[in-house]
Amino acid sequence: MVEQRMSVATHWGSFVAVVDAGRLVRIEPRPDDPAPSPIGPGMVTAADDNARVLRPAVRKGWLNGEPRIDGTARGTDAFVEVSWDHAITLVSDELRRVRSQHGDSAVFGGSYGWASAGRFHHAQGQLHRFLALGGGYTNSRNTYSTAALEVVLPHVIGGHPWSYQSRMPMWDEIAENCELVVAFGGLALKNSQINPGGLARHQTRDLQRRCREAGVRFVNVSPIRSDTAGFLDAEWLPVVPNTDTAAMLGIAHTMLVNGWHDEDFLRRCCVGFDRFASYLTGELDGVRKDAAWAAKITGIGQDVITDLARRLTAQRSLIMVNYAVQRADHGEQPIWMSVVLAAMAGSMGRPGGGWGAGYATMDATGVAPDRPFVGTIPAVANPVPDFIPVARIADTLLHPGEVIDYDGSRLTLPELRLIYWCGGNPFHHHQDLHRLTRAWQIPDTVVVHEAWWNTTAKFADVVLPVATTLERDDFAAGFSDPHLVAMPKVREPAGESRTDHHIFTALASRLGYEEEFTESRSEMEWVRHLYEQTRAQLGDTAALPDFDDFWRSSTAALPPSTGPFPGSFEALRADPRQFPLPTPSGRIEIFSEEIDSFGYDDCAGHPKWFEPVEWLRAELADRFPLHLISNQPASRLHSQYDNGGHSLASKIRGREPVTINPSDAASRGIEDGMVVRVHNDRGSCLAGAILSDDVMPGVVQLSTGAWWDPVQPGLSGTLDRHGNPNVLTADRPCSRLSQGPSAHSVLVDVEPHDGPLPDVLAFAPPRLAPPS
Repeated sequence: MVEQRMSVATHWGSFVAVVDAGRLVRIEPRPDDPAPSPIGPGMVTAADDNARVLRPAVRKGWLNGEPRIDGTARGTDAFVEVSWDHAITLVSDELRRVRSQHGDSAVFGGSYGWASAGRFHHAQGQLHRFLALGGGYTNSRNTYSTAALEVVLPHVIGGHPWSYQSRMPMWDEIAENCELVVAFGGLALKNSQINPGGLARHQTRDLQRRCREAGVRFVNVSPIRSDTAGFLDAEWLPVVPNTDTAAMLGIAHTMLVNGWHDEDFLRRCCVGFDRFASYLTGELDGVRKDAAWAAKITGIGQDVITDLARRLTAQRSLIMVNYAVQRADHGEQPIWMSVVLAAMAGSMGRPGGGWGAGYATMDATGVAPDRPFVGTIPAVANPVPDFIPVARIADTLLHPGEVIDYDGSRLTLPELRLIYWCGGNPFHHHQDLHRLTRAWQIPDTVVVHEAWWNTTAKFADVVLPVATTLERDDFAAGFSDPHLVAMPKVREPAGESRTDHHIFTALASRLGYEEEFTESRSEMEWVRHLYEQTRAQLGDTAALPDFDDFWRSSTAALPPSTGPFPGSFEALRADPRQFPLPTPSGRIEIFSEEIDSFGYDDCAGHPKWFEPVEWLRAELADRFPLHLISNQPASRLHSQYDNGGHSLASKIRGREPVTINPSDAASRGIEDGMVVRVHNDRGSCLAGAILSDDVMPGVVQLSTGAWWDPVQPGLSGTLDRHGNPNVLTADRPCSRLSQGPSAHSVLVDVEPHDGPLPDVLAFAPPRLAPPS
């Protein structure tokens, strides 16, 4: 056996693929990666599994023009395999028909999702370029991960929604200067496996460890103890889910009444503190937001809240807020309030202290403030101005023409007739999958590019098989990662799979704009062009090798990004007149006149406590007394490689594990390893029970990403055999400001599964039928 070793770059790190005669043998960690992700080696299992889409396939009912009812509905119907030529004809003709009869805005190309690493073969970049050149399309805005944050932060601190990442302390600065870190939502290391766009080496674990060795103390405010690594020795404050804002308000009130707050910074560098203070003291509504009030809501002791307020103001402190806390009812509030709390505490704009968001949610966050320019597939301006907030896709399909609020504007939901999706999985990201299923039956046509028969592929009309990241040439550059990593094709595409670019080139040829789409370059010429574009842009600052040398060596180092980074809190503290923030006032907006002018009843002009629709103090808790946390999985990226070896090994009797406190399990007769039914009025799923006091009583944790496996697809409320929590979550926006998802505001109950266990069919292909 003559083995060949080749570079592989993924969202979860860089690896070495071992290939023999074109066959993928194994994937090994890179020797220089101090904390390699186990997801990588598990990719081998999925490369040629039974779920691979090997040929273009068309839903039989759609091909024959049959109505979407009963056995011919999306998700239940058989598929017919067709030739590539036939598939390209079907899709190009349908695009042409929909555009001519209903207009360009009737084509939806949001296609939200992470896709795969690579600067050229980025699925959404290819799709958006193709659709824009063809006349335009309705797009989506914001992300499922951070929609509330993305909308509210520009009002509060100004700048691009993601600019905060270069304005908060990096881990090395925290280790050198900070004394106390209070992490709302925790710092789960499992999330730092990933980096959008690729990753050369994982650094977050060692950087966190360096902070602890330097004497930094950590406080984990979360319903889950393991949201911080054991080596941090973090103080755990179990908090009732969705009450982080109330906890922060109680801390802020304690600072205020004791005179511990940073009056100088609040006066010079912020606006609206007096109005907010009137809310804290109860002058506005008659309710004092003191430690006793917060303790009743959050479950954190009054004395603990008081002591935390003292420590935050007496030490160099850093308020961290994780993305999970804003995926909830009124999710804008904990983000906004965390900035206000940091401004009050006295460390804002001081080295290693102040405020930051999303630490450990990606390896890049807190590792480096940015990275230099790297070439990518060039975007084309979209001629269609219409867009929808990303989490409002089901609303749009169900209620076209309805007008909704969004960030001070009024949006009319368009009528979508054709959905084109690639590089994402809406049947993973979206809430209330039974509602999404009803909505998904409405458009005329759904076209999907997929490598595997996941749920989205099974609910499509036309499925075009695509090559995986192992089956195409590219190079990777992750967010804030100072490396370029070569991605040579490891193996030939499975079956008749083609790259997204190959498919769009064929479609563009049929539609008359191939040369505009390809710019007369082959795929490898594009990869070389983007690398050389990067090299030319960076010039002498990088001294990057030429492309051939880079391709042979597999990695090239980029220079560190030194800024300037507009909106610095340190510069603001030094001189707010000379270094104003890009907000209307030039300062931190504790009270936002702009948001206040919107007149929303669910998002005021300053951060405040809004009671969630579903939480443990709600009346609904009498029927469903457990709060479900559907956090990110440790065994895959979202739903990517749920069929990989690492994810499969984490299952319990083939189901996704659900963690439950032993006291809650005992009262329900649940034992460790038992298959249980998690349910509420929206749906139910089977999962494998893990008993652990890492989750507080009254809380259960079921990660997202298990491929949805309904017993009777299309039947509302049908049981999911595999453990997808989004059969339980509510499709309800955070507020009228962001219209973001509120996945973490959900109540459930759990009981032992009664009766025979249904087989898990999540990874089985659909029925393939001969043409009629």
